[in-house]
Amino acid sequence: MEFYDDEAPSGSRFIRDPIHDYINLDPAISQFVDSRAYQRLRNINQLAACHYIWPSASHSRFEHCLGVYHLARKMVKHLQSQQPDLNIDEREVFCVSVAGLCHDLGHGPWSHAWDGLFMPKAAPGKPAWKHEQGSEMMFDFLLRDNDIKMDEKDVIFIKALIRGDHSRCPTEKPFLFDIVANERNGIDVDKFDYILRDVFMIGDKGNLSMTRLIESARVIEGQICYEIKNADQIYELCYNRFSLHKRIYNHKTTRAIEHMIVDALLAAEPVLKFTEDVFIPEKFLYLTDDLMALIERTTQPELKVSRDIITRIKLRQLYKMVDNKTFEWAHFDLCRQYFTPAKIVSAAKELARDPASGLSSPEHGAESLTQEDVLADFCTLHYGKKDKNPLDTVKFYSKRSPNVSYHPKPGDVSMLVPTCFGEILLRVYTKKPEFFGLVQAGYRQLLQDFPAELGETKSESEEPETVAARTGNDGLATPPREQSTPPIITPKSPGATKRKVSASPRTGSWDNNAFTTVPLGYNCSPTKKKRKLEHD
Repeated sequence: MEFYDDEAPSGSRFIRDPIHDYINLDPAISQFVDSRAYQRLRNINQLAACHYIWPSASHSRFEHCLGVYHLARKMVKHLQSQQPDLNIDEREVFCVSVAGLCHDLGHGPWSHAWDGLFMPKAAPGKPAWKHEQGSEMMFDFLLRDNDIKMDEKDVIFIKALIRGDHSRCPTEKPFLFDIVANERNGIDVDKFDYILRDVFMIGDKGNLSMTRLIESARVIEGQICYEIKNADQIYELCYNRFSLHKRIYNHKTTRAIEHMIVDALLAAEPVLKFTEDVFIPEKFLYLTDDLMALIERTTQPELKVSRDIITRIKLRQLYKMVDNKTFEWAHFDLCRQYFTPAKIVSAAKELARDPASGLSSPEHGAESLTQEDVLADFCTLHYGKKDKNPLDTVKFYSKRSPNVSYHPKPGDVSMLVPTCFGEILLRVYTKKPEFFGLVQAGYRQLLQDFPAELGETKSESEEPETVAARTGNDGLATPPREQSTPPIITPKSPGATKRKVSASPRTGSWDNNAFTTVPLGYNCSPTKKKRKLEHD
């Protein structure tokens, strides 16, 4: 493999990018771009279904990977020039650059909707499939398909860089694994590009300077650190990640459409067998967002359910969000086990059997409601390190001591720090609008009883410490992800002695969401003439 130390060797070409201006592709990099495996990324939308809400957010994994390549090369060249003692050679520059270029080769159709929603449902009994392993598979295929000769040691190195796993190449410089996929703190050029690009493509005006961060990067004790004056920029980067996930990637309508796409794929899986193709690179080449058009073109009766769901998307007859609630990070496993479609339907039918509920009339259709009509969607929203402060995992230096790094202490950067950095957003959807009010009533019945799952009821005479010692974690149906359950205390409101809540000051009320409340039996079907679905 020939490496180039010239920024624009003979045979180079430049690509105009709206985020990074001109991106240089030298001949060694061009052979990767000019391949079937890489060109496939043109047909994988970066933001899955977001373009149905933000029409300009139709950019693909293709340009994102070009941007990550550009920033990865920029970062490693900066370290090479600013710290010659690191002895970064052109082989390492090349391998880091290729890792940035090829890090997303394994994304399936509709990006994270494929490995996050479709694969777990389509292949529940098989080992979890993630796009990172797909990227390694497709990288090997790219080399074979294009007859690119590389030293096996470099191939292993590049795949380890894509994973951010230094343990796979312990003899390589550890800080190089911080550039493309930083497993230590998540501050990497992948995040730099997607935040800049996604903000720009949805029409927001971002004010983050990734060039400033790259130019302040410095290797100290084997890891990339940043100048302390850029701590606010790092924090802003992490906040932007949270904000994009909350406002854009997990927008209620985006999620509804993604679940509809997944349902269409699941209905087609017995016929088209997508899950078998993910392990065969020659077939994985054709697993792209074009699957929607492929299904639409079919005429087989077995695919009618899939075609009808796709038609509903295009006619905007979408799954409807009936309610939502935000929970503490520590309650994720409990919420996921407690708020299930089966339990929501059961609660709704139980209410319908009570004449006093207002839902017992046959017109509400409780008897025909099934768990297939209900969807419980959980989104984890955080700053990049789950429920931890991301700045706690980043080291900084000062210009007066550029070779010494520290984790910032409270007050070193700011006193205005959130009390928590992660939350769980639950949304409940109905797939049939006529069940809107009924599903909401069933979910709210569950919500009313939810605190009972957090521990035993305590008497008013007991102190929180006594309850914590007596109950421990026995009230949890499953162990929490990150931390043990906080002590249990009784609210001070009148008549609340039987109600159990977490002692954490961040715990939200289990009250109903006033902003989503609808009348019992509410039917949100459109009043305009119902548009006809496709008929075979």
